[in-house]
Amino acid sequence: MIHYFTVVMQKYAVFSGRARRAEYWYFVLATFVIGFAFGFTFSILGSVAGFSGRTISAGIELATGVIQLGLIIPSIAVGVRRLHDSNKSGWWLLVPVYNLYLLIRRGTEGDNFYGPDPKAPAVPLPDPVAMPTPPPAAPLA
Repeated sequence: MIHYFTVVMQKYAVFSGRARRAEYWYFVLATFVIGFAFGFTFSILGSVAGFSGRTISAGIELATGVIQLGLIIPSIAVGVRRLHDSNKSGWWLLVPVYNLYLLIRRGTEGDNFYGPDPKAPAVPLPDPVAMPTPPPAAPLA
């Protein structure tokens, strides 16, 4: 899960290319867990320190807002790349129900308009042992 989160964060504002289902949904799960952990931690720290409920609520809202602002661009970017995997434009992210269907379904197999298949194995390099050796050069007379 952390691997996919770091992959998405490394492609912070990259809207081109394709993203696998695992990359998208593990990122969604990681952002949910991070948000929950921050909220839980702030509420525990606030109650231990004896702050009033209003102070705790303001702190949690401020921290959550900062986290959400930091994650909005990569969230949109990975959503667009996920739609590209289904060979659809990123603008479909704005259509409420259909985008969920596109985010859940399997991506297009093989290359499509938006790039190579992210599930496709890398092209293997030829084995140098199995390659034929060139004939020896003719001696100069």
